[in-house]
Amino acid sequence: MNMLENKELRAVYADNLVKYGKKNKNIVVLEADLMNCHGTKKFLDAYPNRFINCGIAEANMIGVAAGLASCGKIPFAASFSPFATRRCYDQIAVSVGYTKMNVKIVGSDPGIMALNNGGTHMSLEDIALMCQVPEMVVVEPIDALSFDKLFPQIIACDKPMYIRMQRKTTPPVFEDNAKINLFKANVIKKGKDITIVAASIMVHRAVAAASVMKDFGIDAEIVAVHTYKPLDTETIFKSVRKTGACVSCENHHLVGGMGQMIATALLENDIRVPFGMVGVTDRYGEVGSEGYLAEIMGLTAQDIYDKVEEIHGKK
Repeated sequence: MNMLENKELRAVYADNLVKYGKKNKNIVVLEADLMNCHGTKKFLDAYPNRFINCGIAEANMIGVAAGLASCGKIPFAASFSPFATRRCYDQIAVSVGYTKMNVKIVGSDPGIMALNNGGTHMSLEDIALMCQVPEMVVVEPIDALSFDKLFPQIIACDKPMYIRMQRKTTPPVFEDNAKINLFKANVIKKGKDITIVAASIMVHRAVAAASVMKDFGIDAEIVAVHTYKPLDTETIFKSVRKTGACVSCENHHLVGGMGQMIATALLENDIRVPFGMVGVTDRYGEVGSEGYLAEIMGLTAQDIYDKVEEIHGKK
């Protein structure tokens, strides 16, 4: 059972900010005029002196957050993912990264989840950008329950952090008793023929694909990743050494994404197995529903099935 399966992730975010903000008066919230989109008006109402609406000035917001962190505060600074990352990347790299400030940058509606906001709001390169900042922790909760369990760990981690956050409800993946560790991936399905390493919205698609594969004689193991950096290669290596093949699945460009990180790690550790990637290939986003965008971007359960069949055939 997943008690939070119908809860929006932005509600998990806002409720936890209020909950832990009561215990820790160093928690402050910054918004780029999106408090209604992110649900953080709850925090404003509860702690008005610890909420700053920076307006549509994201680079300035990151600078303000870095300044607050230098005074011992724990700022959560949020905007839509392209505006929280690529629009203010120099401020992130210098004011937050270089100075090692404990700033939690939240980028909402990542990848195709920008939906009807279209290509200008569709960040398919944010993981690549943020993983390039030294010592930056890069996280994306998979469902509401995992976000809820990660939240106190996010607060306790004193490193700069980028949190990719879907705003609305997501299909539940974990049960209430699941153990969620910020720096460990979860094997959510055991298998013997191939490893599927999936993140974010691709996890439930991988589960759907694996259920069909089983009927055709392919027993896939699924490793669910919520932290891209540092990547839990130990869990991935253990699975891949057992199955002898691997496919990665992500809501992001293939260039600079999780798949390339896994491929590099496998090669560096002399784990030479058939490997494939499911992700977005060198294109901009556009307006559309999740189903439509997944179809044209190659992010459906069928795309995972097809890639797994191809890679498994190379064993």
